[in-house]
Amino acid sequence: MEDLQEFKKKNNNGNRKRKSQSHSNTGNTDRRSNTLTFPLLMAAALSHSHTNTNTHTVVKDCLTKFLSHPIQPHEATCILSLCPLLLRSKSPYIATLTAQFVGAVSLLSFEMNHQVVSDFHTLKALISLIPTSRKAVSMAACDGLLDICSTCLGRQRLLHFSALETLMFAFLEVQGSSTLISLSTGDDVNIASLRIGFQKGELPVLLLNAAIILINTCNIEQLRKIPSKLSECFSVSLKEVWREAHKKMINSDILGAGQGMNLYFSNITISDLAESIFRLSINVDQFPALMSSNIVERRIFWSSEDDFKHFILNQWEVLPCVVRRFSSASLEVDEIFTSFMQSLCFKDSFPLVLSSILQDLISCLPIDSDELDILNFLMEVRNKLGCPLINEQDIRVLRTDNQFKQEVHFFQENSDSCRVKTPHVLCLDDMLKCQEAHSDGYTVALRGMEFRFERVALIVDRLASIFGQPSAGANMYLTPPNSQGLARHYDDHCVFVCQIFGSKQWKIFSQPNGQLPRLYDPCNILNNETIDDTRDCYNFFLNEGDVLYIPRGCPHEACTHYNKQDGSVGFSLHLTLGVEVEPPFEWEGFMHIALFCWKRTQHNSHPSLKSLSGILNVMSTRLLHIVIGLIGNSDPAFRKACLVAAASSQSNTNSWLDQCQRTIFSYLINKISRELRFQEALKSVEAAIERNEDPFQQIKWLGYLNQERESVEGHDWDLDWYVGSTEIKDIFAVYVEYKEMAERVFMDVKSKFCNEVSYDDVTANYKLLHEKYEEVRKQYMNGMLSLHSI
Repeated sequence: MEDLQEFKKKNNNGNRKRKSQSHSNTGNTDRRSNTLTFPLLMAAALSHSHTNTNTHTVVKDCLTKFLSHPIQPHEATCILSLCPLLLRSKSPYIATLTAQFVGAVSLLSFEMNHQVVSDFHTLKALISLIPTSRKAVSMAACDGLLDICSTCLGRQRLLHFSALETLMFAFLEVQGSSTLISLSTGDDVNIASLRIGFQKGELPVLLLNAAIILINTCNIEQLRKIPSKLSECFSVSLKEVWREAHKKMINSDILGAGQGMNLYFSNITISDLAESIFRLSINVDQFPALMSSNIVERRIFWSSEDDFKHFILNQWEVLPCVVRRFSSASLEVDEIFTSFMQSLCFKDSFPLVLSSILQDLISCLPIDSDELDILNFLMEVRNKLGCPLINEQDIRVLRTDNQFKQEVHFFQENSDSCRVKTPHVLCLDDMLKCQEAHSDGYTVALRGMEFRFERVALIVDRLASIFGQPSAGANMYLTPPNSQGLARHYDDHCVFVCQIFGSKQWKIFSQPNGQLPRLYDPCNILNNETIDDTRDCYNFFLNEGDVLYIPRGCPHEACTHYNKQDGSVGFSLHLTLGVEVEPPFEWEGFMHIALFCWKRTQHNSHPSLKSLSGILNVMSTRLLHIVIGLIGNSDPAFRKACLVAAASSQSNTNSWLDQCQRTIFSYLINKISRELRFQEALKSVEAAIERNEDPFQQIKWLGYLNQERESVEGHDWDLDWYVGSTEIKDIFAVYVEYKEMAERVFMDVKSKFCNEVSYDDVTANYKLLHEKYEEVRKQYMNGMLSLHSI
C-alpha cells in the first residue's frame, strides 16, 4: 500500500513536470501517424555513423512531441527499444529528452515501470549519464532515476546496477561549499514533513535525493557492499547537512508553505536524512582503540583477580558495595571518563551550559527487547527518527518532595492538565527551562548516554562483555545542592554508580525478597512505610571517582549536600551504568535453550501433529517449557544472570568462572528433575488459551534459533514452533483428553531431558543467540552515535 501511494504521488508530480516542459499546446496532431513513423525515423537516423543536423532536428522534434502529450503505453513500448541508443547519443539535447522520456514512461503504471527496469541496456545507459560534465543531461538522467524509484522493483534494480555508488560519487564531485539554507513544511508542522531546502544548485539536490532514496532501500548486505571510503566520505557530507538541519529544527526556524521560493526544496525530509546517516553507520565499528579493554574492569573491580572473583561469588546480584578511588591507578583508570568530562565543559560551569548540551541531542527511540532485525526497527520509526528529546523518554526533570517523599515532575507540573497527553518534544524554550529547573532544585536525568557519547558507549560495551550480556546502558543525573531527584525505588537491572563531579549520599536497603525483579517488569516507587526497619540498610557517601554497585531489586535513594570541608558548590553529576539482563540471558533462558537443543538431538525430532503420539510428544516438550518458567518464578537461581558468554581480560577468570557456570547448570537440571508441576503447567496453558493468549509468548525468541538451524541445515527443524494459536487450542484439547497418558509421556520427556542434556551442546546455541542480540544492539548504538557526532 505504501508503494502504491508513493507511485501515485510521483506519477502526479511527473505529469505536472511534463506539462511544464511542454513546448506546444496544440494537441490535434495525428498521434497514430507519429507512432508509425517515429521508430522508422529513429532507426534511419541512428543507422548513419555521422548524424547530421537535420537528423538531430527530426529526432528532437519527435521526442518533444511525445513528451508534450499524455503518453500511451502501447506507444511507449515501441520507443523503449531505441532508448539505449538514444541515451548514448552525442547530442546532449537528444540524451536529455530520452532520459525525460524514460522517466515519464516509468510513471505511467506499475507495468510500464517494470518494463523499463527490466531492460538492462536502458538502465545501464541511463546510469552512465549521471557522472557527466553536461549538467542538463545529468539532471535529466537523475530525474529519470527518481521516476524509476517510484516502485520497489525499480529501486532494487537500480541498486543491482550500482546506481547508488554512481550517485554518491557524482554528488561528492559536484557539491558546492554552501549547504542547507532552510526547512519548509505545510500547515501541519511535524518532523516527518520537514523538507530540506538548499542554496546549492539543483543538480546536487537531485543527486542527494536519489542517493538517499536508494540508501534507505538497502538491506544489510547491500549496505555492506558500498565501498567503505565512499560511504565514509558521503556520510561526512550528509552530517554537514544534518548539522544545519538539526540546528534549524531546534530553533524552530521553519518556513511556511510558499516561502523560500528562491531555494531548491527537495523531497528530502529530516527523518529521511537521519535514516540515511543511521544506515550508513550500521556496519561501522564506532569504537576506535582508544583504551585498553581491561581498564573498565580494573576500574570497577580493582586490579586483582581475587577481587573480581569475590565480587561475582559473593556480591553480584546480592549485596551492594563501593570501590573507592585510589591514587596509585588514578591516572590510568580515571581516563575512561576524561573525554566525557571534557565534552561537558568544566566542573564549575557545567550547570550553566546544560541547555546548550541538550540542543545537540536527539531522541533515542526505544527498540523492542526482542527485536532481531535493525531494518525492521527503522521501518517502524522512520517518520520519527531525528526528533529532538522527548520528555520522560529521553529526559526527566524531577525532584522528590521532602515532606511527602513523592516525585514532582517539572514539565507535568507546569503543563495544562486538561490537554490530551501526547509525547512532549522539547523545544529550545523547554531546554532553557531545564536549566532554570535545575537552579530550582530539580534533577535533570538523561537516558541513553551510550547512544550520545562515544566514550560512554565504549565503557558500556566493555561492561556488557564482562557480564556476558548483549548490551548495557548509561544514564546521567545532574542534581543541584541539597536536593533529591528520584524517590526511593528499585531497578530491574544492576547498577554501577560512577561519581563524576561533586558528592552524593546514598541509602540502600536489602532486597525485599530473594526473587530478583525481571527486566521490563513494573518497578514500584517505594514509600518509607513499605521498608521494614529490621531490613539491612547500607549508607555510602560517594566522592569524585568512587563507584557504587547496587544489585537489581534493592530499594535505594540518594541526595546531595553542601560540602563544607572543601567548599564545593554541592551539585552532583554521576553516571549509572546499568547491566540489563534480557530474559534469554537469565539462567531460565539458558534452560529453555537447553531443552530446545536437546529436542534437536532426538531421533524423532519431527513428530507428526496428526497422530496421537506426535501430539503428546510435542505438547509434553512445550509443557516442560512452561514448567521451567513456573520453577523460575519461585527459585531465585533461575532469574540470575547467566555468565556463560562473559569475556574477562583476566588470564585465570575463564577456568573458575566456567566451573561456576557448570555448577549452576547442574543445580538447575536437578531442580527441574525433582519438581513435577504437571497439573500446574496444564492449568497455566488452559488459562492462557481461555484469555485468547499465546501460552508460549514468553519464549517466542526461541524461534530465532530454529530459523538459524533452518538456514544452516536447509530444512525445517521444528515445525511445531510455527503452530498457530488456534491449532494450539485444538492439540491441547486432545492432550487433556488423554491426560493420564499425557502425564506419562511428559514424565518420560522430562526424565530423558534431565539425563541426556549436555552443557557444552547448549553453550554453542546460547552464544549464537547472544551474538545476534549483541549485533542488533550494536547496530542501533552505531546509528545513534552517528546522528550525535555533529
